Amino acid sequence: MRINSFAKINLGLEVLRKREDNYHEIKTLFQTISLYDILEFKPAKGDKILLQGNESTLSWAEDNLIYKAALLLKEEFDILKGIEIQAKKNIPPGKGLGGGSSNAAMTLYALNKIWDLHLEKKALIALGKKLGADVPYFLEGGLCLGTGRGDDIVPLADLPHFWCVLALPSFAISTASIYSSFPSSLTSDDKESKIMQFLEKRELGLLENRLEETVFCSFPQLKSIKSLFQGKGSELVLVTGTGSAVFGLFAEREKAEKALKEIKESFPAVLVETLSRKQYWISLEAGV
Repeated sequence: MRINSFAKINLGLEVLRKREDNYHEIKTLFQTISLYDILEFKPAKGDKILLQGNESTLSWAEDNLIYKAALLLKEEFDILKGIEIQAKKNIPPGKGLGGGSSNAAMTLYALNKIWDLHLEKKALIALGKKLGADVPYFLEGGLCLGTGRGDDIVPLADLPHFWCVLALPSFAISTASIYSSFPSSLTSDDKESKIMQFLEKRELGLLENRLEETVFCSFPQLKSIKSLFQGKGSELVLVTGTGSAVFGLFAEREKAEKALKEIKESFPAVLVETLSRKQYWISLEAGV
């Protein structure tokens, strides 16, 4: 079985408070984009999980989220079968695009079918929460509101289609390092939530990433990327998650391509599209 594993961007991100479990309570808007990895699953002799991938900067051992997802299902349901998993990575790690979480979610989804577990989406999401905060989102796709650690997911009516220019600096950013540096004075209050205002008015210009200033303090070059995007006709320009990717959304392909050309003079960049929830599942299952 081959399956496509898509990336996401965060259209808005607000940090509410630090929790007793040392995670942060957040509010965020997830949006699927058309950049994807390819995962291939084959039966293996014995009961081992055999994992390989083409990205040299990642570990392909037991600490990989794909491996953890497969092991979680094996242990939860006493699966004695072996599985060989090949990952072709196109989503660069450490960019805030959720590639690892997407891979974990798609491993749960694919092995649920391969091993005939017949788990409903709700059960898969519960398992996904054990693996990481972003994993449950990829079992919904499209536009979603994420609360709690970001793992309580509410599907929302999809936005119109947008072209998305992704600037992809060569360096990765540790999510944990950004949250540990985030000053409590910048936490958001529900009353001033731009995300809640967006949900009422559906105006992209309202949205913000409250982690951006913390990210810019450590990585000022990302602020220059955002400055390059601004004034190019984009509907929204933000660092996605904790970065290092910066995106611009465009209603018109021509404007997106012009912006892409200018951004690529200084930074690696690609042009992708937003995917509705329906498009996400059609595209994801095209390889099943």
